Amino acid sequence: MSMDTYPITIGKITRHAPLIEPLPGVRIPLVEIMGDVELVNAAAEALMPKVPAETEVLLTMETSPIVLAHVLAAKLNRPYIVVRRRRRPYMENPIIQEVESLTLGVGETLWLDRRMAEKLLNQKVALVSDVVSSGGTMAALERVAVRAGAKVVARLTAFRQGMPKIDVTYVSDLPILQAT
Repeated sequence: MSMDTYPITIGKITRHAPLIEPLPGVRIPLVEIMGDVELVNAAAEALMPKVPAETEVLLTMETSPIVLAHVLAAKLNRPYIVVRRRRRPYMENPIIQEVESLTLGVGETLWLDRRMAEKLLNQKVALVSDVVSSGGTMAALERVAVRAGAKVVARLTAFRQGMPKIDVTYVSDLPILQAT
């Protein structure tokens, strides 16, 4: 049984992403960057010139965008902070932010430990994600940054899917296809 795929390209790297049907009648390419070193490096290279020079810290969330934020942070010689998707036992007085995401279809919450939040105070922050579709998760990440006292200077993503409700700087567009 062969699965339909859709070609995605960043720089010189092309992958044939499997098409999934998250909703009846709608098909989208499933891009998984975790474990794909070439694709992550290509995405980081393509995003580097789009990162504002004044960026002091990158902010990302679990799970898949971490690899992109890590490589980008290493190339830019900047620190990065990861917002968690569930509470950890060590967290003290965390910033807790609900997510409104159409893509996930379920309620979700972002958690940032107060000690990590303190590292964002008065910092110029670039938000980093792998895929932004509705923009709900990115908007929640931005609210976490602002609540921690940071100034958001960029919203960066490797892939934009459809028309998110917020402006994002992206490398490549992913289609939303009608199922056949």
